[in-house]
Amino acid sequence: MGEARVNMIVVREFDPRKDGVGVEDVERRCEVGPGGKLSLFTDLLGDPICRVRNSPAFLMLVAEIGEEIVGMIRGCIKTVTCGKKLSRTVKNNYSYNVINNNDLSKPVPVYTKVAYILGLRVSPSHRRMGIGLKLVHQMEDWFRQNGAEYSYIATENDNHASVKLFTDKCGYSKFRTPSILVNPVFAHRVPVSNRVTVIKLTPYDAELLYRRRFATTEFFPRDIDSVLKNKLNVGNFLAVPRGSLKSGSWAGSDNFLSDPPESWAVLSVWNCMDVFRLEVRGASRVKRTFAKTTRVVDKALPFLRLPSVPAVFRPFGLYFMYGLGGEGPRAAKMMKALCGHVHNLAKESGCGVVVTEVANREPLKLGIPHWKMLSCAEDLWCIKRLGEDYSDGSVGDWTKSPPGLSIFVDPREF
Repeated sequence: MGEARVNMIVVREFDPRKDGVGVEDVERRCEVGPGGKLSLFTDLLGDPICRVRNSPAFLMLVAEIGEEIVGMIRGCIKTVTCGKKLSRTVKNNYSYNVINNNDLSKPVPVYTKVAYILGLRVSPSHRRMGIGLKLVHQMEDWFRQNGAEYSYIATENDNHASVKLFTDKCGYSKFRTPSILVNPVFAHRVPVSNRVTVIKLTPYDAELLYRRRFATTEFFPRDIDSVLKNKLNVGNFLAVPRGSLKSGSWAGSDNFLSDPPESWAVLSVWNCMDVFRLEVRGASRVKRTFAKTTRVVDKALPFLRLPSVPAVFRPFGLYFMYGLGGEGPRAAKMMKALCGHVHNLAKESGCGVVVTEVANREPLKLGIPHWKMLSCAEDLWCIKRLGEDYSDGSVGDWTKSPPGLSIFVDPREF
C-alpha cells in the first residue's frame, strides 16, 4: 500500500498560474512550531520563488497526489569559487622565455558550477512517504542536466530530520558550519566613530575591489557584478581611517588598491525586506510586554542609547550584510564602523534586524555587533558531489577540502 501511494506522487515544475494557493497551504501547514517554544516564521509576500528568483538559473518543483499539492522544493545553480591555484607570470626576454625574479606567484580562483537546495517542504499529513526524497532526487536530476558538479544545502544543526534526510538518504556530507549573526535595530541611531571615514562605492568600484581582493574566497560568485547591480542591493561601503587616503579623497578602486591604507574594511548590503518578512511566534505575554517597554523607553529617550528589543513579534524585515572583508590590524574596528552605518540605514528603512553570515573562524567576526540570543552560532552546510565523471581539477574533490578562514554568502539565496 505504501509503495502504491509513492507511485501516485507526481513531481512537476511549479506553475504560478495555478499552484499559488496549494503552495501557500503547504507552507502554512508546515508553520507549526514546537509547543511552548519560540519559532521563526517566514512570509514570502505572495511569491513562492522569491528566494531563488535572482539567481542565474533556478527551478521550483511541487509534489502532488491527485490534484493536491503535498510538497515543494526550490533549487538554483551558479558558478562559484571552490579553491585557488597559483598563476605565474612569464615574460619574454629577447628570444628566451624566462621568469623574472620580481614576478610573484599570484593565487587565482578555481571556479565550479554549484547547485543549492532550499525551501524543501512536505505537508505534515503526508510525511514518511518518501516525498521529500523524491523531490530532492528530481531536483538533483535537473542540476546534473545543467552541468552542476556539486549540490549543497543549509540547515540548522539541530534540525535532525533534515540532517538525516540529506546525510543518510541523499549522500550529502557535513561541510561547513558558518555563524548567522543577528543584531537588533534600535530606536536610536548608533554612533559611528569619527576616526573612520565611510565611503559609498559604485557597483563598478565594488566589483573591482571584490575581484581583486576576494575572488579566491570560497563560494565567491563569478557573477558578482549581477549581484552588485541588482535592485535589491542597497549599497557597497568602504571604511578607512580618517585622513588615510593618499589623494585626500576617493579616486576609485584602482588608485585605492595601488596604495591602500594600513587598515580598511568593506561590505555590501542586501534588502531582504522587499523579498520576505519574518515573525517570531510563541512568546509569552510577559516577553512581549517587556520587549515593547524597551522600545518605548528607547524611542522616548534616544540620547540614552539604551538597547531595545525590536518588534519581532509581528512581521518585520531585515538588511543582510554580505561580502565582508578587510585588511590590516584595525580591520575589525573598520568593520564595526561599517556595521554601525548599516544599522542606521536599516533604522531609516524600518527594518527590525541586521543580519550577516560568516565563517566560524572569520577574523572580522570580532568587529560585528550581534546579540547571541538572536544569533545562530552554528548553521550547517552539507554538500554532495553530483557526478564521479567530473575532473578533480586543481583542488581535487571539493567535498573533502578543509574550511578556510572566510566564506562568501550569496545574498540572493539567504
